[in-house]
Amino acid sequence: MQELSRGARLALAQDLTHSELRVSLAIQGLALDFACFATDAAGKLVDDRYMTFFNQPATPCGGVGLTRQGDVVNGFVFRLAVLPPKVERVVITASIDGGGVLSQLAHGLVGLHGAGTEFARFSFTGQDFAQEQAVMLGEFYRRDGGWRFMAVGQGFNGGLPALVRHFGADVAHDATPAPAAPSISLEKRVEAKAPQLVSLVKSAGVSLAKAGLQGHRARVCLVLDISGSMSALYRKGLVQSFAERILALGCRFDNDGDIDVFLFGRNVHQTEPMGLSNWTGYVEKIIERHPLEGDTRYGAAMAAVRRYYFPDAAGGERKSPHAAAVPVYVMFVTDGSTSDQPMTERQLRWSSREPIFWQFMGIGKGKKSKSKRLSDFADSDFPFLEKLDELSGRLIDNADFFSVASPDEHSDSTLYDLLMTEYPAWIGQARRHGLLLQDAAP
Repeated sequence: MQELSRGARLALAQDLTHSELRVSLAIQGLALDFACFATDAAGKLVDDRYMTFFNQPATPCGGVGLTRQGDVVNGFVFRLAVLPPKVERVVITASIDGGGVLSQLAHGLVGLHGAGTEFARFSFTGQDFAQEQAVMLGEFYRRDGGWRFMAVGQGFNGGLPALVRHFGADVAHDATPAPAAPSISLEKRVEAKAPQLVSLVKSAGVSLAKAGLQGHRARVCLVLDISGSMSALYRKGLVQSFAERILALGCRFDNDGDIDVFLFGRNVHQTEPMGLSNWTGYVEKIIERHPLEGDTRYGAAMAAVRRYYFPDAAGGERKSPHAAAVPVYVMFVTDGSTSDQPMTERQLRWSSREPIFWQFMGIGKGKKSKSKRLSDFADSDFPFLEKLDELSGRLIDNADFFSVASPDEHSDSTLYDLLMTEYPAWIGQARRHGLLLQDAAP
């Protein structure tokens, strides 16, 4: 029997893909609900009937079905050869039933069985996670005319509804999981929920199309400086308007219509996501809860963002590449330099081994840095941000920087073009270095 580690891949013999293959699931310490998503090449559910869970125990073709011990779901049975050709991947997930987080998990096991024998297994514990409420356990995917299995073990925030939205469908916001409803077009969703953002979403789409990223999927994170010097920008509503433009980009990248938001000054605060249901007055509300504060600490903010998306590293050093199903695009906004420059440099180097891209934007003339190590950039308004843009010692170039006199300096189209200056090239590098699961070589 083969022991699989996170990210390990296993080619399946032809006799396994043309016969019955069983995946057993054993969890200790938490009550979890299991679900299976059959997705297309874009990673989206091919049909709402191809989400397999306790209310919908099998796909129409019979390629995926639940297995039970009494009333308890204990795994899935797969007949991969009968799945429609449009199914490229089948992702096995689990979400918490009730309260709790995955770090409370005692032990978990995914076992692969064929011809009555367990031939591979993937083990994990709560130490592999943090505050997530769901996890992508593993997936079967097509490659070179056959099927392969990958042990994923990637935590996911938001529980089953967030998983359903991630795989391209809408779900009712209630406590009872239900079959995913077919998703409607992005423009119709925005028009129905936030018609004022339609033009922004369309403008973002044009820039993405020019960059060759029409169908690209990514998680979007907005990181905002809340140091005292930003006061006028918040008071005039300029930060709110800018956040709306990033939300529109987030709608293009991830059709759940939400972006994650972090604030930083002396401390770091993660707020509730900004989305189509709460975007009006969003910035004013979060600043009421988290007033502006002294100091500016990029490194602390970057560590918090990394802990959220990649909890296994806990914001610390990562020495080998780490893969995920979709990348993270971070829009990092500040009006000056930082008091934790060494930590910031370490965070950028460590995160170069993760599927996360940092887009830095400096506003205004920039506050004076406390560092005396920036002589190479003495004529710049943002010398440290320029240094980060060219920082040595990274696996790949994972950051870009530009400055503006004011958040509203550029038109929507120009801004979105600026946001896509280096990101498309980074995607290519991330794929070649195995940071993106869908495109990484086996």
